[in-house]
Amino acid sequence: MPHIKLPEGFAGISSGFVYRPETAKPMRELAHVLLHDSNSLTPAERELIATYVSSQNDCYFCQTSHASAAAAHLNNDWGLTEQVRQNYEQAPVSDKLKALLAIAGKVQQGGKHVTPEDVAKAREQGATDLEIHDTVLIAAAFCMFNRYVDGLATWQPEDPEMYAKMGQHLATEGYLAPSIKA
Repeated sequence: MPHIKLPEGFAGISSGFVYRPETAKPMRELAHVLLHDSNSLTPAERELIATYVSSQNDCYFCQTSHASAAAAHLNNDWGLTEQVRQNYEQAPVSDKLKALLAIAGKVQQGGKHVTPEDVAKAREQGATDLEIHDTVLIAAAFCMFNRYVDGLATWQPEDPEMYAKMGQHLATEGYLAPSIKA
């Protein structure tokens, strides 16, 4: 049960967005730029970063919705999203993405955990400064989003079909569109 009276029928972050549209607007815009707009990292890679950070924060809603968005970008490859969540170092993703996921994991623990060696390793694997920047910002933003969702004790349904639809919506429409009602 949510800690405050949130609009019914809206899952996770969507309920907070409906409750306070003034704060939802910039949060949606940030998510859209980071996860949906053109970038040298694919939308699937960026969604996998969001998924991984959310899994490390144990935010069920965010890890499941962004794993669903990543899967939608990956022709419904749910296995890859699960591998990244469980052990990205063994997942069949590029060495560059593994290095970026390592940075994201360190940001999740605390920004000061990222070392010059982490950044050098990412660069050695071909990561650009923009990709390193966006990885850090995705990780930081998802720490905030995860804490927003869990700090309000939002409704987080467990229906896999709902998350699959949400993931498809996020992959095709992005983050500016109004919340879909569960």
